[in-house]
Amino acid sequence: MNRKALAAMRAEIRSLPERRRHPRSPASGAVRLVIDDPQPVLVQGRLVDVSQSGFRASHNSVLETGREVRFEYAARQGTARVVWNRVWGGRIESGFFITG
Repeated sequence: MNRKALAAMRAEIRSLPERRRHPRSPASGAVRLVIDDPQPVLVQGRLVDVSQSGFRASHNSVLETGREVRFEYAARQGTARVVWNRVWGGRIESGFFITG
């Protein structure tokens, strides 16, 4: 894809109405994710942003979409479901929906 087409696509995406229920706020700091599969696996990451119902984290692990994880960061802990993944800047980013 050429630069002009990519710029047009990004502009179109930015013009779409916001569909999130809760606004995101930038965040930083460590996040710990634990996957029970069946033995606990610890994934260390960094927060990118947070909202009332979820968060985005950057990490180096492949997390299956739909997988439940236990999480902990400075202000919160609980369980969350992996909603999406993408490779961004040489790292993996995942979006999480807090379930408990």
